[in-house]
Amino acid sequence: MTTPPGISHLDPVAARRVFLLLSFTRWFPVGLTVAVLVLYQLDRGLSVPQALTASAISGVVVMLLELPTAGFADGFGRRPVYLAAAVVNVAASVVFLAARDFWMFAVAAALSGLFRALDSGPLEAWYVDTVHLTDPDADVDGALARQGVVLGTSIAAGSLLSGALIWWHPIGAISALTLPVIVCAVLTTVHLAAVLLLMHEPRHPETTAALARAWASVRGAPRVVVDGLGLLRSNRILRGLVLVELFWSVAMVIYESFQPIRLGELLGDEAQAGAWMGPVAAAGWAVFALGSALAGITARRIGVARTAIVVRVLNGLGVVAMGLVVGPIALIVAYLATYTLHGAGGPVHNALLHRQAEARNRATLLSINSMTAFAAFAVAAPLLGMLAAATTTQTAMVAAGAFSVFGALCYLPARRAERVVRHQVDLTAESPARLG
Repeated sequence: MTTPPGISHLDPVAARRVFLLLSFTRWFPVGLTVAVLVLYQLDRGLSVPQALTASAISGVVVMLLELPTAGFADGFGRRPVYLAAAVVNVAASVVFLAARDFWMFAVAAALSGLFRALDSGPLEAWYVDTVHLTDPDADVDGALARQGVVLGTSIAAGSLLSGALIWWHPIGAISALTLPVIVCAVLTTVHLAAVLLLMHEPRHPETTAALARAWASVRGAPRVVVDGLGLLRSNRILRGLVLVELFWSVAMVIYESFQPIRLGELLGDEAQAGAWMGPVAAAGWAVFALGSALAGITARRIGVARTAIVVRVLNGLGVVAMGLVVGPIALIVAYLATYTLHGAGGPVHNALLHRQAEARNRATLLSINSMTAFAAFAVAAPLLGMLAAATTTQTAMVAAGAFSVFGALCYLPARRAERVVRHQVDLTAESPARLG
């Protein structure tokens, strides 16, 4: 593949550096607020139902806009959409900081959902396409694994800083929960500046006028989306990969939502469980990063698809273990082991997705996968909640983990395809020896 005259792009090493740096500036602010999101809203006067309703608005917006914004990214360009996402993220952070009632928090949540919809896919797609401009056969799996490491360590570090800021509480005139939110808003502007300065993408000469590009991309987005959905019907491997999210998301409900509930049951005090969850969540993201690193090493030894299968099975069994243990320390150990496997699953799953994508639909396919995960989580969470209410929390956790294990079967088409490719490579390598 050659680059048209006058169009510049980053070389693979520089692209990887920018990719990882922007991943850091994107996720570090999340760590500052992830543990205090609901607490901050309650501190501002919202009731628990209002706070949860506002948070749900974000998920609804993501589900509604995930595919349209992804098609826009594939048609219009990764950088403009990712830059727009960064702008919306700043707006969401500022509104969230200034919010005093439910409706302002609802607006902040809607803006956050728009940001997440715009943010889903363009950065990864930009990195893969930028590298392939220089080397069409370049292996990007390693960088995707490193991104998982950056994501986990960034959120973990942000969570620890958030806890330190709350403990420090240097400004007595404001709530201790406010300072992490202020720092988060400042850091979202840093991310915006980093995207503006560091992310470069070739411009297509035939669409140099901004309005013309925008209109062409709006008209082309539905076609790109339809093509992406059509691939699910015609591509068995891709269909299996997307279906994995149905099982994976059920497991996520447990270690994202049921973990503090079960910890509160074991400690006998929900407030004490909340105090424990700060450092536990930070440790969770740290082992998430470790899992991402181990996934890259394991995939090179046994293959990407086989690693994905092993991780999916062990992750589900980890959720089962979380439901079976009977002490708080044992629960935390099981949680950390499960979250390590959660971190290991992301890079190999995304690597398999990229193998089925092309430049014209890469962001779309990533967003289809993400939207499936959002939808599955939204459906599974209340169902598991009702199961827990009808039986016990442990029963719901064990049932979810056991169900999640079956997601490994959805990786079998990708495993068979990988085996065929490896066999062909082995035959090619043996041919010169036979001729000799």
